[in-house]
Amino acid sequence: MRVGVIGLGYVGQTIARAAAASGHLVIGYDVSAESVAKLDAKEIGNFTGTTDETKLSGCEIVLIAVPTPLTDDRQPDLSFIHQATDLIARNFKSPILVINESTSHPGTLRTEIAARITKASGVVHLYASSPERVDPGNANWDVKNTPRLLSGLTPEAIALAKSFYSPFCDTIIETSTPEVAEAAKLFENTFRQVNIALVNEFAQIAHAIQIDPREVISAASTKPYGFMEFTPGAGVGGHCIPVDPIYLSNVAAKAGVPATFIELATQVNQAMPAYVVARVIAAAGGSIKGKKVVVVGVAYKPDVTDTRETPSAEIIRLLASAGATVTWNDHVVGTWMGQSSSPIEGSDIAVVVTRHSGLTEAEIKKATYVFDCTGTVKGVDGI
Repeated sequence: MRVGVIGLGYVGQTIARAAAASGHLVIGYDVSAESVAKLDAKEIGNFTGTTDETKLSGCEIVLIAVPTPLTDDRQPDLSFIHQATDLIARNFKSPILVINESTSHPGTLRTEIAARITKASGVVHLYASSPERVDPGNANWDVKNTPRLLSGLTPEAIALAKSFYSPFCDTIIETSTPEVAEAAKLFENTFRQVNIALVNEFAQIAHAIQIDPREVISAASTKPYGFMEFTPGAGVGGHCIPVDPIYLSNVAAKAGVPATFIELATQVNQAMPAYVVARVIAAAGGSIKGKKVVVVGVAYKPDVTDTRETPSAEIIRLLASAGATVTWNDHVVGTWMGQSSSPIEGSDIAVVVTRHSGLTEAEIKKATYVFDCTGTVKGVDGI
């Protein structure tokens, strides 16, 4: 099949590679020439990258794999999905299969994609939804062995989508409607958000009563049923966990249903950077004014370059507001916000937010004082 992929971020790149490797002829489109060049440079067979949307014409299947971020006032932002649908309406005058992999609220495929394209073009395409389940840096679960949810607006759309995914996805699970698949993706990450907030809150309680929260969590995890281990940290980052629950709570608000747990979990996790900075200031005797502080790790998780929604950004802001001279160290990210990674050595304080592979304890401990949010540095203060 000739397949077009709109959006060459980490989701679009993943699906483009997998589809091309399975024998599909893939055209990857992105407005960013840099994103196209990065994927082209990897010399993927059966793949062509482009910034020219007309090159997608002739594709039998087009996948939407664009970001679904939040606006400045932290509301769902579907502008990238709308741009993708407008592109499809402009360039496809005969029916194709449109698959949405982008994460969004239930009803997106039906009302924000299919209805919008039909209204703009008059063409009745086939539509399917298969929300991405890509975990960057995960060596155990990938696009092939991670079960894939799938549904569509018609049986024909579902059948064609299955034939597309089957060569490179071991397990395809059909849901009754696209709305179920869309909601499942949001609920997966809302589950994680709520449980991370619970352990973050517990970590604060444990510190106040002078017990080790990680030892407690480890002890609780010995129970062979009814418990799932989550660990505390400086907050949540990336595209999924800080964002997806807000899409779900937004839908709840429109339906007139309270989303109490979701909203409280968001508040707890967003407050963690302030808690970290307060602990650091307390350890420094009540003031960090004039101190040299390095934040270690600005990626949102180990061994990836993704800095979206990283709690390090707020920690850096709060440290600077408290009068510290703040730098950051991250050998994986390298450059961020117009700055470059700085050494740890020579710092009065190191705040470890994300620890990449290869960063040794000895290197971290070159700072005079270390506060560790990851639970991986022995013999230092932390969460």
